[in-house]
Amino acid sequence: MNRVFFLFLFIIIQIFPLLSQTAYQSIDLEVLDEYIENARNDWQIPGLSIAVIKNDTTILAKGYGVRDINYQDPVDEHTLFAIASNTKAFTVSALAMLVDEGKVSWDDHVKDHLPWFELYDPYVTNEMRIRDLLCHRSGLKTFSGDLLWYGTVYSRQEVIKRARHLTPVYGFRYDYGYSNIMFLTAGEIIPAVVKISWDEFLKKSFFNPLGMSRTTITIRNLDSLGNVAQPHYVDWETGKTTKIPYVNWDNIGPAGSINSSVRDMAQWIQFQLNDGKWNGQQMISERNIWEMRTIHNFQQIARNRDNYQPSWHFRGYGLGWSIRDYRGKIVISHGGGADGMISQVTMVPDEHFGFVILTNSNNSLPSALSDYILDLYFEGSGKDYSRMYLDSYISRQKRNKKEEEEFIKNRKKDAGPSLEFQDYTGLYGGEMYGNAEVLIGDNQLIIKFIPTPIFTGTLTHWHYDIFRIKLNDIPSLPEGIVQFIIGKEGTVKEMKIDIPNPDFDFTELEFKRKN
Repeated sequence: MNRVFFLFLFIIIQIFPLLSQTAYQSIDLEVLDEYIENARNDWQIPGLSIAVIKNDTTILAKGYGVRDINYQDPVDEHTLFAIASNTKAFTVSALAMLVDEGKVSWDDHVKDHLPWFELYDPYVTNEMRIRDLLCHRSGLKTFSGDLLWYGTVYSRQEVIKRARHLTPVYGFRYDYGYSNIMFLTAGEIIPAVVKISWDEFLKKSFFNPLGMSRTTITIRNLDSLGNVAQPHYVDWETGKTTKIPYVNWDNIGPAGSINSSVRDMAQWIQFQLNDGKWNGQQMISERNIWEMRTIHNFQQIARNRDNYQPSWHFRGYGLGWSIRDYRGKIVISHGGGADGMISQVTMVPDEHFGFVILTNSNNSLPSALSDYILDLYFEGSGKDYSRMYLDSYISRQKRNKKEEEEFIKNRKKDAGPSLEFQDYTGLYGGEMYGNAEVLIGDNQLIIKFIPTPIFTGTLTHWHYDIFRIKLNDIPSLPEGIVQFIIGKEGTVKEMKIDIPNPDFDFTELEFKRKN
């Protein structure tokens, strides 16, 4: 009996590696190709590109659709897209190099390298470590302060300095609050240590050695590179897709300014899957590669996860990477969202398997495709995650529309303003953000956010001292409200702005009347 058992065990030990080695053979690339194209059309995405990597081979690199909805130039594997927050892994990898060289430590105090760094509390300011910057545990809420950099004239250092006025919502190291500004701060440590810019350090350390010849830090040279995807906005109420302009993200660079192609990103993924080794050279130690892949900040899993991710049992954030499980395997991933551009990088290191998805509209397809491809890889077939995500996305749009209809229903049409329009004009501002000006033009109130030239809008009276605001050049932002606060003297003392959206919190901005 024992002899039979050990014979059975021996057979299992011998064939199990073979079974795992043939796992990727279950990916039917024709099935995946058809699914991607159908899903792209469902989401009304003008263009998409994808690369899939197994071991040291890119088994798929392909483009779908067009770069610009107004033309018919096709997307291919060399088309450039904004990868947004997938930049963060580059920043952490750059710091990992410096850790390997003994120039910094993950646990260095930030003020040791940036003496001018300051946050909301002296203890937090002095205790903040490099590691804390990279795992979203500063105490600030998700996206707090992003209006300091988005489209503004502020430099990287000025953005960080102004962040001292941000108010925390969590205890330091207590909860998860995704922070672009903390990653920007981490990126600014690099030039403080090596005396060259973050931008140049990435080119020297990664883009050139990995052969990422089309990857760029800024949108300023996109025209000279050619073959560039244009961002688009899909209005799901009207079904109309509109090309929108790029917004320069240079001043948030280390958190999100890279533009790349799936062919270049395939090189980056192979480097990561090789645990920091390239062409026989260990560019980053395995120890620090896995330090980046170790959870530093756990996140909650939604109660309804069984509807979407039944295999998830934990998730959290490492250093520049999101980490979760899939059927007993560790999955390393990150998403990226810019104006009209959504991206996704996903890797399963144990399988030496990964992929990148780049798109040029507002959508959730990269996340859905990530789940689908994992199912396809491990099980040979996948749920229709695209349809599930799209139904949820449309439902969210319908809820937003219903809330807007309720808001309109409750309008007091006969409640006029307390003052003449002229009396609302003037300069408003605060220490953190700066100033906004309200003035009259074409018989209506106009608002200009002085630090953010692309934020110019019209104010339409709603009721009492509340006006609707619409930023003319930003179609992705809905209408919001501006409330003027009248003092006991009968004059305006303050202006409060709320434009509800998932990315920017306008209620953080203070606008006291200055003149």
